[in-house]
Parts: sequence; structure tokens; C-alpha cells
Amino acid sequence: MSSSEQQPADFKTEFHPRSNRPSLFQSQEEFGQCAFPAMAHDTQPWRPFIEEGDYMFAEIALQAGLSASHINGLLTLIARINQGKAKVTLRNEVDLQRAWDRAAMQVTPFTRHNVIAPYKGEDFTFPIYARSLWDWVLDLLSNPLLAPHFTWDAQRLFKYDGSKYERFYSEPWTGDCWWNIQSRLPDVKNAVPFAFILYADRTRLSSHATVKGYPVVARCGNLPINIRNGECYGGGCVVGWLPIVPESAKEEGKTGYTNYKRIIWHEAFHFILDKVAELSKIGYKYECYDKITRWLFPLILILSADYEELCMMCLIRGSKGKRPCPVCLVPIKALSQLSKTFPMRTVQQAKEALAVYQEKKSAGKSILKSLGLRPVANVFWKVKNSDPEEAVSLDDLHVMHAGLFGYHSLEELKIILNKLPRQYAAQLEELLATFPSWRGLVHFTGILHISFSDGNKLRDLSRQTFYAALNILTNDISREGYQLLRMLRSYLELDSLIGLSIHTDRTLELIEKEQVTFENELKEYISRMSGGELAEHLKTDWNFPKVHLWQHAVRDIRKKGVARNYSTRPNEKMHGPLRDAYHDRSNGKDVASQVLRVNHHRLAMKLIRTRIDAEADRAQEDYDDSGIDPGENEDVLTSFNVHVKLGSPCLPKSIQMISSDHASQPEFQGFHQKFTRFTNQCLPVYLNRDRNHWKDISFADTFELREHCYLKVNYESRVDWRQAMDHLRCNPSFHGKPRYDSILFQLSPNKIAFARLVFMFSCSIPDFGTYDFALVHPYTANISATRKSFDDNFRITRVKACPCTASMFIPIRSIVRGALLYPDLKHRDEYLVVEHVDGDMFRRINEWNGRHLGHNE
Repeated sequence: MSSSEQQPADFKTEFHPRSNRPSLFQSQEEFGQCAFPAMAHDTQPWRPFIEEGDYMFAEIALQAGLSASHINGLLTLIARINQGKAKVTLRNEVDLQRAWDRAAMQVTPFTRHNVIAPYKGEDFTFPIYARSLWDWVLDLLSNPLLAPHFTWDAQRLFKYDGSKYERFYSEPWTGDCWWNIQSRLPDVKNAVPFAFILYADRTRLSSHATVKGYPVVARCGNLPINIRNGECYGGGCVVGWLPIVPESAKEEGKTGYTNYKRIIWHEAFHFILDKVAELSKIGYKYECYDKITRWLFPLILILSADYEELCMMCLIRGSKGKRPCPVCLVPIKALSQLSKTFPMRTVQQAKEALAVYQEKKSAGKSILKSLGLRPVANVFWKVKNSDPEEAVSLDDLHVMHAGLFGYHSLEELKIILNKLPRQYAAQLEELLATFPSWRGLVHFTGILHISFSDGNKLRDLSRQTFYAALNILTNDISREGYQLLRMLRSYLELDSLIGLSIHTDRTLELIEKEQVTFENELKEYISRMSGGELAEHLKTDWNFPKVHLWQHAVRDIRKKGVARNYSTRPNEKMHGPLRDAYHDRSNGKDVASQVLRVNHHRLAMKLIRTRIDAEADRAQEDYDDSGIDPGENEDVLTSFNVHVKLGSPCLPKSIQMISSDHASQPEFQGFHQKFTRFTNQCLPVYLNRDRNHWKDISFADTFELREHCYLKVNYESRVDWRQAMDHLRCNPSFHGKPRYDSILFQLSPNKIAFARLVFMFSCSIPDFGTYDFALVHPYTANISATRKSFDDNFRITRVKACPCTASMFIPIRSIVRGALLYPDLKHRDEYLVVEHVDGDMFRRINEWNGRHLGHNE
């Protein structure tokens, strides 16, 4: 083929024009790969601790939240032990505190400030603790392990789909906001954005919620998501501790006191943004890791928070205001109309309304009220290119998982179940309790008495409830329940779509289309409920913000990349260590300073841990490059492929013993003969031998196989083309009960199929080598047409188990990935494919059903 006819590169990256970088064309293997220079050897990465043992002990003590008596007891014990491997020079808790404090000198500290504001003629003082946001930035920039990973220029990414390049969105710098902001920066050479992602929320420190904290967390939008949302150094950092204006029975609910709380919040936040606000206008000259001097212009790209906190950040009146959305001017009575669009909020609009209010309160008050705004100056206005209306973003954790499902749909479901005979709720809870196991999926034993608000658990519950309830809440049993399930199905589709880690124009179109479907299902639900017996018990007015907010998902993805860039999930996770610090390391007085001291120590320990891990990785790379042979006990079919790896080996057994042990299982019928036939069909293909000249192999009854109960499968995600991993079990007693996971496997070069693992094993075939195989129970997709209407209504994928005697052998390497199948108890041997376990399975099932999501593999 001539060069002019060559296939275009798989990926194209367009850089911002001001970067002066040509477009980059890359193959599938090259995309996302960066070669970084080797790190210089560090002989003492644990410094300033005297010995590595000192650091290790300090890290453990900090993570465990050990009290002074525990620390003293452990150090006394360790002092008596002298193994010569690690020295511990610390003598007591005071020494440890001093070591932590020395380590903490490597990172930017907190400083206390005071906000003084009058209320009803009296001045009140509120403390605010702030870590200089820009000094934290300089800490990150100067770190040699993080420096190579910063991205400065806006990018537009494309993947070739066979006929054209299709744009896709992922990191924040692939969105339109970054591109537009870089275009607006001052006309100086190498002017680039430095993007902050900010989060704030109150959290309970004490178990009875009598003591609360108000952390502000910053993340660097220029770092890739695996670092930015990770828990190591370079991830989220507490940069502030806002004051909490005390509740007052006398003043609570009064407009003046509500506005006063917002004044305090924004005045306090000024101390966090002070230097950043100045530099956002003039820039900061810095020589970066690549030796290029850039002008860094800080800005707030993303505000990540729940709805209540977004109201504080954007200074809107909240869910009861006339315009309760922080992004657009949707009227309160139109919040559930997802197919309609409304004018967007602007900074200029808010500033002009406030100016009128400051000049003449009576005139300005009506304007502000019509816009749903508070009469307070917004602190984010001080930071250039940081309009809060643009920065606020969809938070799937609170809006969808804990909100639309957990707080609303789930409560509706409970009411419906409580109004039905008890048997239906009992059956649903029984089905939930026996839902098939899947790694990372939380299981539930009930639904009626669930009272937690953990969005992560509620996300898992939504996925399981839908499948478990399909044969319970039928149209005959409950018209409202049946329609609620249809609405839940649309919700799950949107949840999976919005949660994808890569988006294209096609997936964004599907989100907008599905939002209309959800709106229609919601209207039908309200209609059924309004004329039914449950009208007085169920929710008839669905015009509340969390129904509306996900309408802006497509806008957010186009502007700021995928949803995980602005989810509060990684930030909420940081509340736990703060609570631990309060319980374990404070005396209940001057709580903020004590908790933040521990937090400061943790940040320093993360920094040192990063250096130690990097040095260990470098040493491992040196070892790997030494040419030492790791051994030859590998499957010759997979020795050069890390796609699959068996684990949990059992003692070898003869074919005769295996057949005898499993004689009662029809899947093992003819085990010996099947295996012999399979091997003679399989090996010639793998070894590229002529079948006509192949001499059949036979196996004696004493031929041994080694059973394995665990399998790791690496596969390339259909969503973002990165490696993902499934952990599969084929175990007769996993945590006391049988577990035989299901799989997708390559049945032929162009066809995949579902199956259940029955028996996994390795064997050494004389003269050929060691091979890994599995006996599986295959499923077929040919289902009776009588259930097609039901399946189409709920958009479910159904498979049916072949007769048990139709079990077959497959090479382990033919397994594509794991699959979660839910047994349909109403129809024997039939299973529903749970497509919402992750984005890859969601995409594969959409392709299976002919619903393509945009980009090709």
C-alpha cells in the first residue's frame, strides 16, 4: 500500500494555538504514554527522619491515630528489640511529635486569621485557618516526582473511527473552558492557566454531630486524574478551615442572619484566595520541569460541592428561591422539565443586580429576588477567569446517588412496598440478600429500614434493586411500582452514561436523549400516582433542584471534561481522617488547630512516602533490567501476555480423581473424553500445526491437573482504552459459600459469549509445555420471543444456560473479562446481564444490542 493510502493514526491531539505546538498523531500503543527521565538516586528518601525506621513508625502511628500512651508503650517495646534491620531512634511521644513537626516543615503550614463582621450593631470575630494556596502550588511544582506530570496547554483530542476523527473529552484541559481561558490570557509568551478545583463542605467530627469542621480542599487541575484524585502526595489537600456561624434559635431563619452567614463565608474564603486573586491578573513567572519558562495564571476552573454548598458559593437563595439553579435561570416550577433550556446565569448580571441593591435597597431587592440571589459580594469575583456560574459542576454523588435515587426514588419505593402485602417486601429483601457477588459491589440484606446517606452504597443499591424488583413490582401488582422501575431504568442509563471516563459527541447526544426519556417516565409516574390510591403518600411535585441539575451534565463535560473531574467523591473521602484526628489526637478544645496539626503531619508523611515509593520503584526497575530469569513455570500460551493469571492453586489431582470427586455434577460428565478431544482440537491451532498431520494426544487416568480457584483478567477498556482488571472466583467455598463467577469469552474470532466458570486448572502436557484451561457452562442469547416485549420495555439483556451436559473447555486466555449475571427466578436457567457494573460492560452490552456509543476500538 502506498504512503498516500496508509491508514490515518488512531489518535490526534490539537494543542492550543498559543502553545506553538504542532498537532500530534499517535498510534493506539503510543497514546497516553510518556517517557520520563530516570529519577536521580536518593539514598535517604525518608529525611528529615534520622532513620527509615523512624519514618515507618511515625507513619504507622499517624495513620492509626495512636494515643500518647500507645506510642510510649510501643516505643518502649521496640527499644528492647534489636534485630539490626531498622533502627528506631525515637524514645517517646515527644520525640515523635518533634519528628512530625520537622517533617511538616517541608510543606506549607496553616495560618490563623480572623474575620470580624458586625451583626445588629455588635462585632463578632470568627477564626479562619488557611494554608497559602499559592505556596501549596509552589510545593507541587518544585516536587521532582510530580513536575513531569503537569499539563499546561489546552488540548482537543480526537480518535479515528474508521472514516473520520471524532473528538473526545476526558481531562479538564480537553474541555472548551481551558481552551477559551488560554485564549483570553495576556499576550505574553507561554502564558498558561493554572487550574484549581475547590471543594468545601461541613463535616461532623463527633459522633453526635455536636462538633463540626468546615474543610476546604484544593486539587490541581493540571495534574492527571490518577494523581489529582489519588490519595498520595499531589492529590487533594486541605487548604482551609472555614468558621461555622453558630445556630441561633432567636435568629435562625431570618433573612438578615442567613445573609450574615454568607458574608462570613465569603470574607473567610478571601484569606484562602488572597494571593491567587492577585496573580490571576498579573501571572507568575516560573521555569517548569521541561526547562520552559511559563507565565502561570491561576484560576478556579471547577467548584465541586453538594447543592447546599453550591448555593453558598454562588450566593443563590436555594431550593425555595424563584430561580434555584446555580447555573441557569430555570423557574422553580419548571425544574423537572429536562427537555427545556433556560438562559444561563452570568457574573455581569449578578454584579449589576448587587450594584443596584447597594445604591438603593428597595429597587435592588426585587431584582435580586427575581434572580434568586443574595445581596452579598462573591469572593470568586476577585479571581480572574473564575466565574462561579461557570465553575459550579454536576456532583453525581449528591445529585444522583444520594439525592435523586437515595433521598427520593428509594423513599418512593419504600412507601409503595409498605402499602403492599408484606410478602412482596420480604421477597425483595431476600433477593437483594442473595444478589450475586461482585468485587467492589456492596451487598444488602434489606431495603425498608435503610437509613444511611452514603452515596457510594446507594449507587450500588440502585443497581441491585432494579434487577431484584423486576419480577415483584409488575404492572398487575403495583402500577406505581412498575412505573417507578421504568423510571429507575432510565436513571441507571443516565448514571452509566454520565459516569463514562471518556465522552464523545455521540455519548453526549445519548445523555440528552435519555434525559427526555427520564422526563417522560417521570411524567407517567406522576400521572399514575395522581389518580391512584397512593396519591396522598407519594411525591406529586418533582420540581426540586436535584431533578434539574443533571440537565447541565453535557454542558459540564464539554466545558470541563468528564464527570469524575468534579465529583465530590474523592473529597468526601477526606472527611474520615479529619474525624479520626479529632477522636484520636485532640482533647476536644481548640479543635481546629489540633485537627489541622495532624492533617499537616499527614501531608508531610505523604510527601516522604512518595519519595520512598519512588526509590523502591527505581530499585525494582534496576532489578528487572538485570536480566534475572523469573522462572519457567508459566503457561506457554500466556508467558508473553499479562492478560490472565491464575491464583489460589490446589494440590494436583489425577483426571480420574477429579471425575470421581465431581461425579454428581452433570458439567463433569465425560470429563476425561471431553478434555482429550478439546486438547487435540486446541493445540494444533495454538501451535500453528497442520491438523492433517497432527498425532492425537491421549491422557492416562493418572494424568494430573492442578485446580485454581482465582483468576485475574486484564483487559483493555472499551471506554478509555486503558487496562482494567477483573478478579474472578471459581471456588466451592469462598468465605464459606460456593462462588462461581460468570465470564465473557471469545467463542470465535468474531463472536463473544457468556459462560459460568465451573473448574479452572493448569496442566503440563509432555513435549508441549504448561497450559491453563477452564471448564465452563455456556449461555446462549436465543431467548423465547414471549419475553421480548418485557425485556424491550426495561431494556434488559437476557441469556439462557445451555444444558449442564453441554459444558465445554476453553483456554483461560480466551476469557475477555468477568460478567455479573442476575438469575431470573421466574424463568428457569435464565439470567439478566447486569450492564451497569462499570463503563466497559455498559459499552459492550450496548454494542451487543446494536446501540453504539460513538468511538470504535
